[in-house]
Amino acid sequence: MAWNDPDWGKKNNSAGPPDLDEIWRRFNQKLNDRFGGNGKVPAGGGGNSGGSGGSGKIISGLGLMPVLVLLIWLGSGFYIVDAGERGVVLRFGKFVETTMPGPRWHIPYPLEGVEIVKQEQVRTVEVGYRNTVKSKVLKESLMLTDDENIIDIQFAVQYTLKSPEDFLFNNRSPEDSVMGAAETAIREIVGKNKMDFVLYEGREAVAAAASKLMQEILDRYKSGISISKVTMQNAQPPEQVQAAFDDAVKAGQDKERQKNEGQAYANDVIPKSRGNASRLLQESDGYKQRVIANAQGDASRFNQVVAEYGKAPKVMRDRMYLDTMQQMLSNSSKVLVDQKGGNNLLYLPLDKLIQSSGANQGAVPEIGAPVKPAAAPETVLPESTVRTREAFRSREREVRQ
Repeated sequence: MAWNDPDWGKKNNSAGPPDLDEIWRRFNQKLNDRFGGNGKVPAGGGGNSGGSGGSGKIISGLGLMPVLVLLIWLGSGFYIVDAGERGVVLRFGKFVETTMPGPRWHIPYPLEGVEIVKQEQVRTVEVGYRNTVKSKVLKESLMLTDDENIIDIQFAVQYTLKSPEDFLFNNRSPEDSVMGAAETAIREIVGKNKMDFVLYEGREAVAAAASKLMQEILDRYKSGISISKVTMQNAQPPEQVQAAFDDAVKAGQDKERQKNEGQAYANDVIPKSRGNASRLLQESDGYKQRVIANAQGDASRFNQVVAEYGKAPKVMRDRMYLDTMQQMLSNSSKVLVDQKGGNNLLYLPLDKLIQSSGANQGAVPEIGAPVKPAAAPETVLPESTVRTREAFRSREREVRQ
């Protein structure tokens, strides 16, 4: 429209508003010029004129409407698929193709339609509880084990989509399908295992086996669902027998503790006993070797003495006699005093003699060790006694001369 016309308001009446008929004529003229019209506008034609020129303008204006409608209809076929999504194109309700993320176009409605599916979104199904573990659903959580015990299990299943077309066309209620497959799988796994295995050491194994079985069931029905993770939220006996079960668990823990303590004591005592036995064996073997060596040494010495005795019998007899007397007298605590001097004032250190004799008697020789002659007790005589003896000896020498 000529809203920016410089002659605005100057035609027919410089002070009045623009003529609507004039605006309409100019608009039709521009449309005719653009779409191949003759470009002639009757001078006296108006919006309400019934001439042939007005009818041609109306018909040319109405001819643009289908073009505009067609353009709008074709533009409605554009759509955008976001990251993590897939577009499922349907032609008369039948699957045609799956489009990847990005701007796309399909034949507009009603020939084709598109369903946007969030393929990478992680969905969660809760079995045995809702929202929190305390909100239990006993109909789903109570299960029977292989040893005919009832346990209460709550777990969550996380899944994604691997086939958008199967997810749309083969599932009436995808969440119910996943829940049914999860409940069926977990009941089968729990029913094949003992109660203690499910509650304690086998929780991870049960979750892994249940995830595998769920996937097999869903693939069998071509649901287009991929199980990503099964998480065991809680596994315990029913509340009615929880106290008795706790007592049994405590008794089992006490049993294990006592077994561990006994094993620790055995690990401490057995090595020590084996070490003592090994030490005794080594000591006995050493004693054996020592006795044999001593016997061999004595035999060798005796052979040597026999050989020397054959060379000089008298000398060897005297030598052996003196050695024997020296050995015997060195072990005796008796003191020999010469009575020729006739001196009765002799000092005898009895306390030292008693101590030395007691030390010799108290020492127990080791088994198999050679007997060593004890040192003779040292007799300390006073200086006056020594001088008296020297005087007696000098007198005896004078008398003999």
